[in-house]
Amino acid sequence: QVQLVESGGGLVQAGGSLRLSCAASGRTFNRYATGWFRQAPGKEREFVAGVSWSGGNTYYEDSVKGRFKVSRDNAKNTAYLQMNSLKPEDTAVYYCAAAPSAYSGSSNFGDYAYWGQGTQVTVSS
Repeated sequence: QVQLVESGGGLVQAGGSLRLSCAASGRTFNRYATGWFRQAPGKEREFVAGVSWSGGNTYYEDSVKGRFKVSRDNAKNTAYLQMNSLKPEDTAVYYCAAAPSAYSGSSNFGDYAYWGQGTQVTVSS
């Protein structure tokens, strides 16, 4: 069992930065790949970025490549999403999720077994 809690969301101006954290409980966190998803009002939940269980492999949705960086620190049971050069279209609730390592980098939210409660990111123009 893995419980996930996101933090770090907030209101930022376009061009600004935020760093989201995903704190996990449970000793098996380092056996799971981690994904970040987001959901804007009226839109489907979409994959943003993912990181393998070791942190050695990272994956990004095209619109965030070069602006976002995903990472994890297994010693701290925490995953991160560094978001730079934020745009108004990045506004959404951001969720972290954990998937079995075989689904590392998956953009299919059905592959993720555990989810956090989400954190709101609002980017003003």
